[in-house]
Amino acid sequence: MDLLVPPSSCCRKPPLHRQLTSSTYNNTRNPSSLKCRPRKTVSSELQTTAGVNGSYSPSIPTHKVTVHDRFRGVVHEFLVPEDQYILHTAESQNITLPFACRHGCCTSCAVRIKSGQIKQPEALGISAELKSKGYALLCVGYPSSDVEVETQDEDEVKYKILANQ
Repeated sequence: MDLLVPPSSCCRKPPLHRQLTSSTYNNTRNPSSLKCRPRKTVSSELQTTAGVNGSYSPSIPTHKVTVHDRFRGVVHEFLVPEDQYILHTAESQNITLPFACRHGCCTSCAVRIKSGQIKQPEALGISAELKSKGYALLCVGYPSSDVEVETQDEDEVKYKILANQ
């Protein structure tokens, strides 16, 4: 039997890579229609879930992420566990960063990496060549070290994509 309850009362929204393959994907845009089942607490789930106060499991490495937002003229610094998307973690800490699709297909959240490394196996919106030149997508990027990035103009990144084809 499936219960219809808001996700905050029984489960958390699945990570993006699970949403894309989930049969409930179309329901995630309307959280009140998300079907939830009672969760069984498993230690591996607890290790990858951020605490309410922003604390993380000590067994998951956490990295400092610094985002220079060129358009708003602000610098954000926050901690991100290695197994969490940078954009998702920023939002959970009430930090507003540019984004659109959340699937790694557009370039709204594109950044240029100034230092550090970001893993982004799901970044379909930028080519391997642009990745090798230091561009990344925050919506599907995981920090693998302390990282400093700078937001980019979406049209500028699209131009670089077209110029490399």
